[in-house]
Order: sequence, then structure tokens, then C-alpha cells
Amino acid sequence: MVTFLWAAAGGRIDYASVPGFLFAPRLLEGLAGTVVLSVASMVAAVVLGTAIALLNLSENPVARWFAIAWIWLFRAIPALVLLLLLYNAALVFPRLTLQVPFAAGPFLDISTNDILTAATAAFVALALNESAYIAEIVRAGITSVDIGQTEASKSIGHTPFQRMSRVIIPQAMRVIVPPMGNNFIGLVKGSSIASVIGFVDLLRGSQIVASYNLLVIELLLAATIWYLIVVAVLTFLQALLERRIHGGSTRINMRKRIGRGLSTPPFMREKTDDPLT
Repeated sequence: MVTFLWAAAGGRIDYASVPGFLFAPRLLEGLAGTVVLSVASMVAAVVLGTAIALLNLSENPVARWFAIAWIWLFRAIPALVLLLLLYNAALVFPRLTLQVPFAAGPFLDISTNDILTAATAAFVALALNESAYIAEIVRAGITSVDIGQTEASKSIGHTPFQRMSRVIIPQAMRVIVPPMGNNFIGLVKGSSIASVIGFVDLLRGSQIVASYNLLVIELLLAATIWYLIVVAVLTFLQALLERRIHGGSTRINMRKRIGRGLSTPPFMREKTDDPLT
């Protein structure tokens, strides 16, 4: 490590210029692109992944096998390959046409390239790839909840939606959040693959600036610093969320103890409308 740092310090690198590149317009544009792409892809992946997890836990064999096939497919295809397939889909489907029965002409007729732009292809590819992993995380979280909780919820007349939203998911979050947070951080870094199709993210932004001044290492160092900052912020936010969730799960456990006739600890003695306290 010392040898590496010594060699890097003695290299022909203009370290003094790196701070100035941090706020270069192209690099800031790339930073915004990375953040927006990562957040949008993660939100879509969570929605898709949760739906696939629920299908996987369904008693319907068709729904279960569909979920299994989805998870297998998008975990098997590398994200970069999926990205390139989507971006070049126009080679197979030049136009997307939607025909309404008995209508004189097509309801929709548009070039595939107009829909699957670099941004759209990157968003769809990352969301589909990530949804398979999110589905397994959500499934593991749901199955970690004690079956007695489900039975108790049924006994008081909760509908399946109420049972899932009020009983199972809140308790499953303590299992879901840590790996999901790690996946989001991985997605932020993995979004750099979008640069290969021309999407302006941090990596692409640094490459554009470096193509003018030829300071490749300096621009890569500037992009690396922004990645370090973003990941540090996300790590801090994840820690806060985990602390809050684990605090909530502690309260749930204490409520269980109270229900068994144990004494109420001082920190649980507070006024609340919740009938469990």
C-alpha cells in the first residue's frame, strides 16, 4: 500500500487540478444523471420486485412459476448485456405499432429509437436487473416473520392487504432494509455501465471533459471523489433508517412481552392511542 501511494504521488498526475474539476459543468451534469437514474431505477425495481416476491409466495402455481422465471432470467442476464440488447432493440423491432381492432389505421406507430433512448434503455435495464434481487430480498423478509403473527392477524379479521401492510411488512423491514440499502449503493456504482451507450453519468461526464484536456486520470479521480461522497451520504442515511426500524422492532417485541403479562419497562410508559400499549 505504501509503495502504491509512493508511486502515485510521484506519477505525472496534476493533483492540484482535481478539486477544480469537481464542479465542472459536465461532471455536475453527470452527477445529476447518476443520481436521477439510480433513484428512478431503484424505485421501479422495488415496485416490481415486491410484486414478484408476492407472486412467488402465492399459492397459485402459475403466479409462482412466473415469479421464479422472472428472477432466474434477470439474475442470469448481465446488466450490461441487457442494456445493450434494449438499446439495440430497433435492429429487431424498427417500429412499435399498436393496432386497434376494426380501426382504419394503427393507434400507435412510433420508431423504437424514439422510445428506447440512452436514458430509457439504461433505466429499464437497471430496473429489470435489480428487480430480481429485490424480489428475493423482500421474499426473505416476509418469510422471516413468525407465522404466529399472520395467524393472529387473521384471528382479528384483517384482510390480506391489512395483514401484509400492518403486520408483516413492518416487521419484515428490519430484514429487508440492510440488504436493500447495500443493493442501492451497488446500483449507484453499477449505473456507470450506462456510459457505454452515451448516457451522461459521472463516468461519461469525466470522459467528455478528458477528451478535451487529455487529463484522464485527473478526471477519473474527480469522478471517484463524487462517488465516495454519494456513497458516504447513502451509507449514513441507511444507518439512520436501520436504527429507526430496529427501534420500532424493539417496541413491537416489548408489546409482545406485555401481552404475555410481563411488566412494562419505564421507556414504554407513554400516552398513546394504540390499544396494544
